Amino acid sequence: MTKAGFVSLIGRPNAGKSTLMNSLLGEKIAMVSQKANATRKRSNAIVMHENAQIIFVDTPGLHEKEKMLNQFMLDEALKAMGDCDLIVYLAPVTDSTEHYEKFLQINNGRVKHIIVLSKIDQVSQEKLFKAIGSYNKYADHFEALIPVAIPRKVGHKDLLDIIAKNLPDSPYLYDPEDLTSELVRDIYAGFVREAIFENISDEVPYESDVIIDSIEEEAGIDRIYATIIIEKESQKGIIIGKGGEAVKRIGKSAREKIERLSGKKAYLNLQVTVKKGWTKDKNFLKEIGYDNGK
Repeated sequence: MTKAGFVSLIGRPNAGKSTLMNSLLGEKIAMVSQKANATRKRSNAIVMHENAQIIFVDTPGLHEKEKMLNQFMLDEALKAMGDCDLIVYLAPVTDSTEHYEKFLQINNGRVKHIIVLSKIDQVSQEKLFKAIGSYNKYADHFEALIPVAIPRKVGHKDLLDIIAKNLPDSPYLYDPEDLTSELVRDIYAGFVREAIFENISDEVPYESDVIIDSIEEEAGIDRIYATIIIEKESQKGIIIGKGGEAVKRIGKSAREKIERLSGKKAYLNLQVTVKKGWTKDKNFLKEIGYDNGK
């Protein structure tokens, strides 16, 4: 008998959800940033583990709503919680239980969950045991607590084992050879956004987005044409940089990420356009894929 199901990765912004998903998959498909609220949409990774097909769903961090874009991000996380078979709640070991307590109120026992204590390689054993003890008082609420060190893959097998145990009996939902059901253009757009976060500081990355206009696939090379959207004219100069240096850095970084995933050479053409107030424009947000059905 095989098992299959959807597992939502939930946690505060910058908890390491995308990093964990990429690590469990063994491939980089989700953008990662040290800055909070970098993930905007749900994305998934299909991980095969023994007789189980685990579809991990990466989500934006649980946070307070601000702009309309932030409202979409929060709705994405809440929808993922409601649509899944199991939740993995990711908590950095240095956090207090405050964020977890808020999660318990939101989930309200509807979907069973596992706690993953991350970044355990950054603290002493004494601090790790203390953190475990602080969550043990909530033991009636969770199925298991798994400490992990993502870069060293410590705890990964234990986590996959307990997830598989808690999934329903089911035929596989996707071809076992698939890594994700995401569109290639969405993955590539995420790579360009990640490159912007890496190379541009302050608020500009949060007020920017990326649209993949077209992808032309040839035998030895993929030609990708993309548009970077920003909110203000002043930000255009920051994205482009003196003599085009900043956008060249962004393009080089994104192209390398694309090539590592595709295994092919990539030509990446980046254009920059200003769309004033796009993060608050409901119609435009729907037009570029941020549609929560409201």
